[in-house]
Amino acid sequence: MNDVAEVGGEADRHGPLQGLRIVELAGIGPAPMAAMLLADLGADIIRIDRLEPSRLGIAKPKQFDVLARGRPSVAVDLKHPDGLACVRDIVRCADGLIEGFRPGVMERLGLGPQDCFDVNPRLVYGRVTGWGQTGPLAQAAGHDLNYIALTGALHAIGRAGQPPTPPLNLVGDFGGGGLYLAFGVVCALIECQHSGRGQVVDAAMVDGAATLMSSIYGMFGAGLHGPERGTNLLDSGAPHYEVYRCADGEYISIAPIETKFRGELFRRLGLAETEIPDLDDVAAWPDSKRVFADIFAQRTQEEWCAVLEGADVCFAPVLSALQAPHHLHNRARGTFVEIDGVVQPAPGPRFGRSVPARPRSARECTMDATKLLEAWGVDRARTAQLRSAGIVK
Repeated sequence: MNDVAEVGGEADRHGPLQGLRIVELAGIGPAPMAAMLLADLGADIIRIDRLEPSRLGIAKPKQFDVLARGRPSVAVDLKHPDGLACVRDIVRCADGLIEGFRPGVMERLGLGPQDCFDVNPRLVYGRVTGWGQTGPLAQAAGHDLNYIALTGALHAIGRAGQPPTPPLNLVGDFGGGGLYLAFGVVCALIECQHSGRGQVVDAAMVDGAATLMSSIYGMFGAGLHGPERGTNLLDSGAPHYEVYRCADGEYISIAPIETKFRGELFRRLGLAETEIPDLDDVAAWPDSKRVFADIFAQRTQEEWCAVLEGADVCFAPVLSALQAPHHLHNRARGTFVEIDGVVQPAPGPRFGRSVPARPRSARECTMDATKLLEAWGVDRARTAQLRSAGIVK
């Protein structure tokens, strides 16, 4: 496609995490998200897969598994003593490890924190779970929706008079889980440079999602955010922080919270401030919404973009995943890239000097197991034996 760059590896570019070596125990959701973030920024990661598919998550061809991009994988039988010994040797060469199993699973496999510290005392051992390593729910199954439900985040998201709205799995899995795990691992790696000692990073999605709610809890305590969803400034209650339907059925968003931005919006809409109820009067919000809804319904999304986009009115069209990569701003910044024929978000954030290479898809990262394991301290003869025995694929 013409609107996004087609990319592969760029050998002359190295991200800020170049030189870090991370072992990833393959999982779903937040753990691969964290590994992708670290790999995107230059970390050398080896992904340890199961010999047989786990049947967890949503199956898809390799090039569409965006979270698995940027790192090669090898399948190892962790229940076989030789397979376990192979992974321990890999851990010996690593700076960090990432896993996302229920508490106790890695210990039963023989790859718990102490097992790994015995062979590598400088290892940063990153663990991500929904409920955390401790607590009465630690062993219970769950998914993103359940974790954010327990933190107050889910209750706060939705429209007035409607049930809470699941915000995809962005808040628990990826925001409160994957991002916090990656952040925690990098923090522990920095600390290790001073102490020379590894440690466990316990990233729980309930903790991360709760932290993402910090500002809202502060507003709640100050009486600036009420308990009823859909009635507050940032949760679709306010007319000036809302989405509106256009004449063509598409939507636009406006968010002029500050007075100066509201004034510019009124000017571009051809409205005198007296023609719309006071936006600071909560009781008048329903009336103000009706005024805005009637106005925005008169033109198409494209027409509103011509009037409002780029001005100080806090505006943007509401774009689908099909539309977003084609937007002029996203194209100019290279926000999306095409990798192995699949359009996907580019790595972030940006760096002025240590610019990372563009990632390769999971399918493009395929490597011969012998070469891959040799780079991680396993000699060729031993790998040949493991492959012959079906312990490594």
